[in-house]
Amino acid sequence: MGILLLNFKISFEATTFVKIKKTNFNMKKIILSFLTLGLLINSFAQTEYKKLPSLGIHFLFNDFKTAADLRNSGLANVIRDKNWSKTSRMTPGLALSFMQGLSNNIDFAATASGSFVDYPVPDKISNGNAKFLLDITAVAHLKLTPDKYWVSPYLTLGVGASKFQGYFGAFIPTGAGLQVNLFDESFLLINSQYRIPVTENVAYHLYHSIGFAGSIATRKAAEPAPLPPPPPVEAPKDRDNDGVLDENDKCPDIPGIASLQGCADKDGDGIADGDDKCPAVAGLARYQGCPVPDRDKDGINDENDKCVDVPGVARYQGCPVPDTDKDGVNDEEDKCPAEAGPATNYGCPVIETVVVEKVNKAAQNIFFATGSAKLLAKSNASLNNVVSILNENPGYKVDIDGHTDITGSPEKNQVLSEARANSVKTYLVSKGIAESRLIATGYGIDKPIADNKTAAGRSKNRRVEMKLRNY
Repeated sequence: MGILLLNFKISFEATTFVKIKKTNFNMKKIILSFLTLGLLINSFAQTEYKKLPSLGIHFLFNDFKTAADLRNSGLANVIRDKNWSKTSRMTPGLALSFMQGLSNNIDFAATASGSFVDYPVPDKISNGNAKFLLDITAVAHLKLTPDKYWVSPYLTLGVGASKFQGYFGAFIPTGAGLQVNLFDESFLLINSQYRIPVTENVAYHLYHSIGFAGSIATRKAAEPAPLPPPPPVEAPKDRDNDGVLDENDKCPDIPGIASLQGCADKDGDGIADGDDKCPAVAGLARYQGCPVPDRDKDGINDENDKCVDVPGVARYQGCPVPDTDKDGVNDEEDKCPAEAGPATNYGCPVIETVVVEKVNKAAQNIFFATGSAKLLAKSNASLNNVVSILNENPGYKVDIDGHTDITGSPEKNQVLSEARANSVKTYLVSKGIAESRLIATGYGIDKPIADNKTAAGRSKNRRVEMKLRNY
C-alpha cells in the first residue's frame, strides 16, 4: 500500500499539469462547480442527520469501449448512434467500501475495487489476457437530501489510484448516483462514474456499480432542546388563614374547615353554618341542620314516634302504654286489661262484698285435728260453699294462707301452717277446682291477729284465711 501511494504521489506531481492540459475538460471549473453545489445543498440542512460509519459491498462493471467512443465521437453521436456498450462487453468485479457522513448532505466514501480485465494501458500493446486490476478511490457524495429520506440522488467527486500489473496510475472519479434508504440505516447504492486519467498509465473508462451498505454504529437520540424557564408563579392566597386557599374557599373571609370547603361549622354536624338553620345545635341535612323534631316532647323523635302528638314511651314507639279497658290503669299494670276496674284492685272489677264475706265466713269454719293438718268433717260444708262460688265465677282465684300460734318451735309451726293450707287446697282440687286457681302458703307464727299470751288469742291465731281475687 505504501509503494502504491508513493508511486501515485510521484506520478501525480510529475504529470498533473500536462495531463489536465491535454483533456477537453476544465478541471478547475468542474471542481468549483461540485464544491459550490455541495455548499448549496448543505446550507438547507436544519438538523444533524449525518450518515453513521457504514460498510458496503458492490458489484461493478468497467466499460472502456463507451468511454473511448465518448472521447472520439462526442456524447451527442453516442446517444444518436446508440453506441452504449452492453454489459456482456463490460468487465465485472467486486468492491468494498467504507462510508461516513461529513454533514447532512456530504458523505465520505473510500472504496477498494478489484476485477480481471484486459486493461488498455495507453501507448502499450495488449496481449489479450485479462489481468487483475486494483483501484482505490476516496470520494465525496454530494447528496440532495439527508439519509432520513427514502431516496437521495447524489453527485460523486474525488481522487483515485489504480494498479494493473506493473503500472500505477491516478485518476479523478466523477459521476452521479442514487441512494435508497431501505431500513435501519441500510442502503441500496447505484453509482456511475467517469474516470478521468491524471497519469499516463490510466485509461478513460466508465465505472458502474450497484451494492448495499449498512451502518456499523448506533445513532444517538437527539437531545431535546432545553425548555424555557417557567414564568414566575404568584403565591396562592388564603385571606382567612384557615388552610384552604381562596380559590377553593367558599367562605374566604371566615375561617373554616377543609371538608366544608373553608366554611365554619360551630355545632360540628357537618353542615356549614351558612346552610344550617340551627347552627348552635347539631342536626341533620334533611332538616337543614336542625335535630329531628319531637313535637310531644317525650324524648322520641318524630321519625321514630308513631304518636307524634301524644307523649309516650320508646317500647311502644312513642305511644303511651295502652289501656285496653279504659279504666285508667295501663295494660302493663292492669291485671284485668280486658275488664275495667280500679287501680286499688289492679285494674280488675271489684268483687261484690257479699261474695267476699261468704268466703271469709267459710274460712272461719275450717277445723283441724289438734296439732295436725287433718281436716275435720265439720269443715266440709264451709269449703263446699267456696267450691260453689268458684264454679259460678271461673275468673275467681283463692289465696289460702295457713297461720299458727307460738306453741312449739317456729320451725314446726311453719311446717304445720303450710300443711294445713295445702290440706284446704287439696280438698278444693278434689271438688274439681283447677289447681292453677289456688295458691297455698304457710306463714307459721309470723302474722298473729291476737295476743298469743292468752288462750283466746292463741285460738284466733290458729287459723286458715282465704282471700278471693279476680286477677
